[in-house]
Amino acid sequence: MARSNDEVAALFQEYADLISLTGGDAFRARAHEKAARSIGGYHADVATLDVQGLQEIPDVGRSVAEKIVEYLRDGRVAAVEELRARVPPGVRRLTAVPTLGPRKARVLHEELGISSVEELADAVRAERLRDLRGFGPKTEENILHGIELLRSAGDRVLLDVAADLAEDIVGRLAEVSGCSRCACAGSLRRVRETIGDIDVLAAAEDSAPLMRAFTELPYVTEVIAHGTTKTSVRTTEGLAVDLRVVPPESWGAALQYFTGSRAHNIRLRERAVHLGLKLSEYGLFDAETGSRIASRTEEDVYAGLGLPWIPPPLREDRGEIEAGLAGTLPRPVTEADLRGDLHTHTDLTDGLAPLQEMVAAAADRGYAYYAVTDHGPALSMQRMTDERMLDQRARLRALDGRYGRRRGGLRLLHGAELNIDPDGGVDWPEDFLAGFDLCVASVHSHFRQDRAALTRRLVRACEHPCVDIIGHPTTRLIGKRPGIDVDLDAVFEACARTGTVLEINARPERLDLRDEDILRARRYGVRFAVNSDAHSTRHLATLRFGIGTAQRGWLTAGDVVNTWPLTRLRRHLARGRPKRRPDSR
Repeated sequence: MARSNDEVAALFQEYADLISLTGGDAFRARAHEKAARSIGGYHADVATLDVQGLQEIPDVGRSVAEKIVEYLRDGRVAAVEELRARVPPGVRRLTAVPTLGPRKARVLHEELGISSVEELADAVRAERLRDLRGFGPKTEENILHGIELLRSAGDRVLLDVAADLAEDIVGRLAEVSGCSRCACAGSLRRVRETIGDIDVLAAAEDSAPLMRAFTELPYVTEVIAHGTTKTSVRTTEGLAVDLRVVPPESWGAALQYFTGSRAHNIRLRERAVHLGLKLSEYGLFDAETGSRIASRTEEDVYAGLGLPWIPPPLREDRGEIEAGLAGTLPRPVTEADLRGDLHTHTDLTDGLAPLQEMVAAAADRGYAYYAVTDHGPALSMQRMTDERMLDQRARLRALDGRYGRRRGGLRLLHGAELNIDPDGGVDWPEDFLAGFDLCVASVHSHFRQDRAALTRRLVRACEHPCVDIIGHPTTRLIGKRPGIDVDLDAVFEACARTGTVLEINARPERLDLRDEDILRARRYGVRFAVNSDAHSTRHLATLRFGIGTAQRGWLTAGDVVNTWPLTRLRRHLARGRPKRRPDSR
């Protein structure tokens, strides 16, 4: 179920959009955007705070704090409702189109009377936008692509939204009398990057109490179908959730059946037929006698087919069955394998928490090491200077080893996230960069360069002696911005040649690299880092989604550099790096 912070953050982001859509003050809209971001990343639940406590959240003043209290008390905010009444719902829907912000949506409505995504698509195809100031053929092309992205997403939600809801459902149903097992299945258990609906599986002799408890969950808005073995509902998140209840003796077979992708399950059934068996959600049976061979655990079912247990993220028919038969199935990396996080931010730039809070939170996660990588000066809005970065380094060195229960304490690495400029250069000269423990380099602008230019840009960054990791390599934002048009095979080859690490950014809206790209890069011998890109203490926990993506890419712990001991990691980071200058602290 959504945290209060997430609900409130979404409300204030909508409020900011409504201010822009109604021609309100741009500064006021931006202030509410910043407040929304701060609320979403704040470590404490806003529902537990009063007006004074809420004002301790960065970018939250008294007016915003009072609106939060009003929303938590009444379920609505009068100021938001007033603006909602002034904007047709279809116009608000326009702002969901990637690349189309509130101001352009307002122009389209006022000048052309467009009030739905369908009308917008028709207007683009009729070339009606080209006479508007700020619009043109390229804008039309971008809008059409954005509409395609929006439609392809459909009713799907990001992985974290589905996971939070599913975990709450499973936790509540597991407490129902008579429930012996309960777990999520389907694409969520396979850690797909977006989720269309949630599959929950439970085991019980009597399904009635579970079905009743399921339909009475506080966030269920509609019961779509109600039965003894399957019930379907829709929730306040707009997600459809299916609950299936099976006898306890069928648990393993049902969990396998409702987890595997369609293609994976077809391959398993074909193998069962080849072996003279029959496979269903109730078990693995002898085809002639009908006697049950296996059903209680997934391990038993796979073993009955002559296979090892296949981890859920691998169940996509990408060669996992062949690898299982050949004995070459990898042991995927797990979150427990991680020794640290190599890409995080503080309030020195665009993070929400100060250095000491981020370090303490990392120590609480049991890490052996932790890197702080605030932005370099090329992103001018971050107001970074040499002096500010060196001052942070001195403060970080003073904290090194002071937190954590491990012997020697949590070891801290001072890094930076550098901006890869249009030519492939990065912030700061080499002699200054040599003073960092590691450097992440990322593309943050000029996304629409041509393929050759973008490829040269990333390859040049890989070849820089101080660049250790390429951050969020394709820059995509799921459902909002496509990845850049780059020759990834050339980038993978450059990474393998130079030893540059590719990031798997764990932010649910990124998950970049994608699992398909990881599979390709792995064949080149590329190394990876699974990083949170945390901008608050709360974001540190998103690493689990990056790990799921790494598992879908068949990565083992050895492929991921932040599973390595610190000594080995430091050796890798030191390769080819110029010597530090004396005043680099």
